[in-house]
Amino acid sequence: MSNSIKIENLQKEVMNYLEDYVEDIEEGVIEVTDKLSKEAVKEVKQASPRRQGTRKNPYWKGWTRKKDTKSKRRYVMKIHNKTNYQLTHLLENGHATRNGGRTKAQPHIRPVEEKYNKLYEKEIKAVITRRSKS
Repeated sequence: MSNSIKIENLQKEVMNYLEDYVEDIEEGVIEVTDKLSKEAVKEVKQASPRRQGTRKNPYWKGWTRKKDTKSKRRYVMKIHNKTNYQLTHLLENGHATRNGGRTKAQPHIRPVEEKYNKLYEKEIKAVITRRSKS
């Protein structure tokens, strides 16, 4: 392609460039989101409390990720506990016991969430700046 563009084709060329730009950024966002969500699931599994005894579906094994299909233009991954979702709030914040006492909170989700939110923001900025420089 030559460096000169006829005025009649300027709009078409600008639109092509912008479409390529958006596609490149979308691909980068999808790649970063997949990579970081896999890492976050692994880390939440490691940080989750483990209970003594035998359970069919232990709490820490239930962590997984899922693409949110409701959003059309956005790429959203949700990390959730598939098997024991009821326990997440109780373990993270503590809860009342039968005899009137309280259990100790075991924060294991929030630290991982904060870490990966910062990391995700940093990686997305890198994807956007890398694309804008080329």
